[in-house]
Amino acid sequence: MANHACDVLVVGAGPAGMAAAYRAAQNGLRVIVVDDNPAAGGQIWRGEQAHPSSQAAQVWFEKIRSVDFQLINGARVFDQPRAGTLLAETSNDVFEVNYTTLILATGARERFLPFPGWTLPNVMGAGGLQALVKTGLPIDGKRVVVAGSGPLLLAVAAYLRQRGAEVLLIAEQASSVQLVKFVVGLVGKRSQAFELKKQLSGVPYRSGCWVLAAHGTDRLESVTLFRGGKRWTVECDYLACGFHLVPNLELAELLGCAIDGDGVRVDEFQQTTVSQIYSAGETTGIGGLELSLVEGEIAGLAAAGKHDEARKLFAEREKQRKFAERLNRTFALREELRQLPAPDTIVCRCEDVTFERLRAHSSWRAAKLQTRCGMGPCQGRICGSAVEFLFGWRAESVRPPVLPVRIGSLVATDFSD
Repeated sequence: MANHACDVLVVGAGPAGMAAAYRAAQNGLRVIVVDDNPAAGGQIWRGEQAHPSSQAAQVWFEKIRSVDFQLINGARVFDQPRAGTLLAETSNDVFEVNYTTLILATGARERFLPFPGWTLPNVMGAGGLQALVKTGLPIDGKRVVVAGSGPLLLAVAAYLRQRGAEVLLIAEQASSVQLVKFVVGLVGKRSQAFELKKQLSGVPYRSGCWVLAAHGTDRLESVTLFRGGKRWTVECDYLACGFHLVPNLELAELLGCAIDGDGVRVDEFQQTTVSQIYSAGETTGIGGLELSLVEGEIAGLAAAGKHDEARKLFAEREKQRKFAERLNRTFALREELRQLPAPDTIVCRCEDVTFERLRAHSSWRAAKLQTRCGMGPCQGRICGSAVEFLFGWRAESVRPPVLPVRIGSLVATDFSD
């Protein structure tokens, strides 16, 4: 088993992790970044190292190229065998990293809500479909419905259209009143919104609208949508559907970091409740690109002991936090979505557990014991956020490995505790 040592270990190479690594390395610390993707950039800047799609991406790729740190790609952290050490798995090996300071920038994932037909092939997460297209999935000429909630829908729709997809409709569950209030408050971000609107000219955008069901035999053939008391069916090849984002908190919870609401609890310098462990980006709560970057910078500076320099970024962070609050209020999920699943709708895809079986129980623990919900390969990453919304249940414990790993990797650590 390979061993690595560093002053600062950053888990996650998305915008927050990039910013944290840059600031820590800039101040002379030995930095290792571990990420499960083929290259740095996270979901938002996936595959853009050579040809960035935005000025922000270009600036940050140039910054990380200007400093010295070790980037270990294609590696997933899955356990802490002892304090100050994390274990990670690659495609053919397992290794450990010993660190003095840890920065968690593990990002977020899409929230999926179950509805009849959501397990059909070609029904995908909005960000998931975008990621597949970025890695080579042909989308030219394909008919796509984009649905769910959050600004990601617009970005995905614009990207798919640029790649030749026929975007038939964008269905946003948030009401028009909420959206108008949000747009009015987009100080400093209106140019981005107008650019997306320009790219999506001619594509119907329906607020207060959501998918009731997906239909097909071997794969998706059509979707039924609902808006204002009316239902209609649209034939399509793909449904890109995601209901905003949820933070990836499993590693933080395994390490003993306290969770507040939907994110890791941090102090003014992004330090968690565990000494020498910091958290930045979507793990502290969904807030968008700019907040992720400034939190990453603060965490990296604090890890380097540059607290006065970090304080200079507090005002910008506060500004971005206020935007994040508006964002999450706007795209809060409406009550009607709790009625989407039919009794026989599968909620836990790994273990084929239906909505009817789950609603017979009163807690996540009871459902897990009696139905195996959350005990499949995804370890509750998909069904967990769904049952939290549907039933108000929260996962009661996180145990290693926090990600599925090979049996051979498990012998590198002791799970007897």
